[in-house]
Amino acid sequence: MSPKLKNITATKFIKALERDGFVFKRQKGSHKIYKHPQSGNWVSVPYHPNETFTKGILDGLINDAGWTEEDLIRLKLIRK
Repeated sequence: MSPKLKNITATKFIKALERDGFVFKRQKGSHKIYKHPQSGNWVSVPYHPNETFTKGILDGLINDAGWTEEDLIRLKLIRK
């Protein structure tokens, strides 16, 4: 994870997923499940709107989405 990436809430992360083309598929309890139509990547986001993700959770979500540092910049999750 980039040291610049912090204080990301579920709402902000989900907006980035949707900007990248991920589509909401279903919800199971507090987890919202998104799928990218081209890559086939699935991301299960623990949805607690006002809480920020821990480093470990955020690293896992970014890995599941298949994002690189360039993607994080493009999606406005970090600055250059």
